[in-house]
Amino acid sequence: MEGPDKFQESARQIYRMMGVVFAVFTLIGGFLVYLMIDPDLSAFKPQPEMAIAEQTVVAEDDFDKIENGVHLRTGFVEGEGLMTVVNNCTNCHSARLVTQNRMSAEGWTATIRWMQETQNLWDLGNNEAIIVNYLATYYAPENKGRRQNLEDIEWYALED
Repeated sequence: MEGPDKFQESARQIYRMMGVVFAVFTLIGGFLVYLMIDPDLSAFKPQPEMAIAEQTVVAEDDFDKIENGVHLRTGFVEGEGLMTVVNNCTNCHSARLVTQNRMSAEGWTATIRWMQETQNLWDLGNNEAIIVNYLATYYAPENKGRRQNLEDIEWYALED
């Protein structure tokens, strides 16, 4: 083997080695990416079937549980119309979006109208009065007035 044949054979060997090196790096890279996603390799550990079934049953039992006057899944206050509010309001947004607001019946009605006009909220029908009554009762504005005076505060001078 001389000249061009020897060169071609050397080139083939180099390309084969490069292919092997590329394959090795691809496998190592894929494994490292998998480790980033599942660092404890839990997909390869056996999962006890009974434990999974028991967890599912517990979750279903607690789905609409109320404890200390609070609906655990949503954080809504227990009261007349609670489940109507849960079924209508939490289909589109978190319950926290409701509980962080305080409005009168007129304010809640205006918010419902806004959602119907701009956010494709369906016609609530007879449920609207139940929802507005619940929200105006439990999430009405709080008249606290001026904040309480600060007491027992140890003040200190700021350093320059």
